[in-house]
Amino acid sequence: MKKYSFFSKTIILVIVVFMLTSFNAFAQKTGYVDTEYILQNIPEYQDAQNEIEELSKQWQEEIEEKYANVDKMYKAYQTDAVLLPEDLRQKREQEIIDFEREIKELQKKRFGSDGDLFKKRQELIKPIQEKIFNAIEEIAHKKNYGFVFDKASGPVIMYVDSKYDISDEVLDQIGSIMGIRGN
Repeated sequence: MKKYSFFSKTIILVIVVFMLTSFNAFAQKTGYVDTEYILQNIPEYQDAQNEIEELSKQWQEEIEEKYANVDKMYKAYQTDAVLLPEDLRQKREQEIIDFEREIKELQKKRFGSDGDLFKKRQELIKPIQEKIFNAIEEIAHKKNYGFVFDKASGPVIMYVDSKYDISDEVLDQIGSIMGIRGN
């Protein structure tokens, strides 16, 4: 086993100390939040959730009632179909089809991707989310956090200090390689 001299041990120690202090000088504080926990502890959010659930339940009952009426119409039609003349049968069939189409449109209007439920959720929840984001941003500035992640949503970054954005540098580098951009 080779023995190191005092001089080489000192140089190695100086290098290690230098590397550790350099790393700490450039290290940026990182924090995380649990937005699920935060939301569960905001009464305003709970009230909004309750209102959304109540509206959803009300609208779902309305649609189910209409489908029950379609079912009654169809059963009545099946009972009467044998006795009805062709023109009345077609008229009743069309009424059932039209009523069912109306219900599907109502269902889309209430629960579609841009429906009433989505809009109500945006109206009630978005201001709360903005308050949370603003609080995160304010705390991050005060405590000098470079990044804040959301624990509840997986690896989602909630806040990033813009001084760590190297997008333009990447574009410059790509531009110099591809010949499309340069300074």
